[in-house]
Amino acid sequence: MANNFFTDNESLKFHLHHDLMQEIIRLKEKDYADFGTFDYAPEDYTDAIDNYEKVLEIVGEITGEILAANAEEIDHEGPKVENNAVVYAAGTSRNHEALTNAGLYGMSLPRQYGGLNFSYVPYVMAAEIVARGDCAFANIWGLQDCAETIYEFGSDEIKNEYLSRINKGATCSMDLTEPDAGSDLQAVNLKATFDESNNCWRLNGVKRFITNGDADIKLVLARSEEGTTDARGLSYFVYDRKHQAVTIRRIENKLGIKGSPTAELVFNNAPAQIVGDRKLGLIKYVMTLMNGARLGVGAQSVGLAEAAYREAFKYAHEREQFGKTIKDFPQVYEMLVNMRAKIDAVRTLLYETARAVDMTKALDGMAKDRVLTSDERQTLKKYQRLADSLTPLVKLFASEYANQITYDTIQVYGGSGFMKDYPVERMYRDARILTIYEGTSQLQVVAAIRGVINGSYLARIKEYEVLELKTEYQSLRNVLIKMRERFEHAIEIVNGFGSTSESCDFNARRLVEMAGLLIMCNLLLIDANKNAIFTASAHIFIKFAQSQIEQAAFYIENFDPVILERYKSFL
Repeated sequence: MANNFFTDNESLKFHLHHDLMQEIIRLKEKDYADFGTFDYAPEDYTDAIDNYEKVLEIVGEITGEILAANAEEIDHEGPKVENNAVVYAAGTSRNHEALTNAGLYGMSLPRQYGGLNFSYVPYVMAAEIVARGDCAFANIWGLQDCAETIYEFGSDEIKNEYLSRINKGATCSMDLTEPDAGSDLQAVNLKATFDESNNCWRLNGVKRFITNGDADIKLVLARSEEGTTDARGLSYFVYDRKHQAVTIRRIENKLGIKGSPTAELVFNNAPAQIVGDRKLGLIKYVMTLMNGARLGVGAQSVGLAEAAYREAFKYAHEREQFGKTIKDFPQVYEMLVNMRAKIDAVRTLLYETARAVDMTKALDGMAKDRVLTSDERQTLKKYQRLADSLTPLVKLFASEYANQITYDTIQVYGGSGFMKDYPVERMYRDARILTIYEGTSQLQVVAAIRGVINGSYLARIKEYEVLELKTEYQSLRNVLIKMRERFEHAIEIVNGFGSTSESCDFNARRLVEMAGLLIMCNLLLIDANKNAIFTASAHIFIKFAQSQIEQAAFYIENFDPVILERYKSFL
């Protein structure tokens, strides 16, 4: 396999074989209860992990040979609207057909719905691989976690109707945003009314910036409660494209991810079914969906960063200036090694989060079959808290680093990187949306600051610190302990402002970034302790994080609330 984006990346197999995977797979497979019922169900852990690797090799091959080859053509052609339907670019259709024929859609769904019943880790890993081939297509392949949401909250009737279509290539979208409701989703106004004569709900209104807007299966947030204006009046609905009750007003002309159709839609008395209970659309279902989608953007960001880094690395080894390749110039190789270290750091955070999600979903699923033991309930709470706290960090750091790495890749290329002759300018444009959709970086800070205030990040960091390390890594551990102490001191200072004060909000990003850097440093050090391929990245990233934390700590220690008025004077 000349271009296999799984087998050529040693880091992926390392994370796939994490110590916790044996327990994750056992829980996901319910002690391998499907063995003998489905001919592709595993007998034990060894069998299951072998299945994971084989499927990821197929994903890697299709991505390396087909998706990556089609990416430039798709970017130039893009989708279009014909007869009120989105028509994909030719390359997008080829991508979709290849992955559908390989049975790779909905791989985490139970086997009874045609899925592979894979845990979340290989699903996220596949998303990273696909994004490395084509960042835009990752939005179509990933289904934006809609299938998982239907499985978790839909009725048996809805699950039977929709989930069996996923592995046959049915596409999905989550229809949340409206012209006057972006980040503030409780302002959604698309109206849902119950049609008693036809025993269905009717949706009327406009949705905007809908990724994959002409999808076969649409999850729609709508206002079901007359006279309400907040989140308590919103419910969640599933709409089937076959009803042809949605008008595609236009496809947006975007800066990047041009192969992913982003549409403005008008719902015209569209028939729909309610998912779960009334009034919980935003409070429960969308919040769960958004967490999954944000983790998906984390994987998308890591995949794109990996693609850009490899382009920069290859070009730096080929391009000669002043009688030597540019990789030999300190100004260039510093950029390259920092890219590699950032990718290794944010990838380990991505899979730490995915494992926490896996444990949460597996134990939640078990609780539907029987009463959990006291230990199982405690384990569920532990991983639920961990997943909730780490998800905004993944979205924040992965998307920001993808932007930084694609920026530096163009810098490595110099003037050539600014030209459309090379794929890096497309990658740079694609990266820009990652810090915006599924919750901006600023909103991730709002979500993550709770983990600083309630001490959950600090507690997790201290858990990492007591794990045993080889002697050669102890000096790095000591550096991290001093960095953690600086973080604790910064928290004390900001807490002194009052948790609801403007000064606290103003410094929130600094505290969240300090927490994220410390978590990634500790995880990367633990990885290096297990496998020497991460040793260089651990040294480099810890030195980088140390300077970032010192800068943030210095600012907070010398912060004067009076400066807020100076900032406001510019407004």
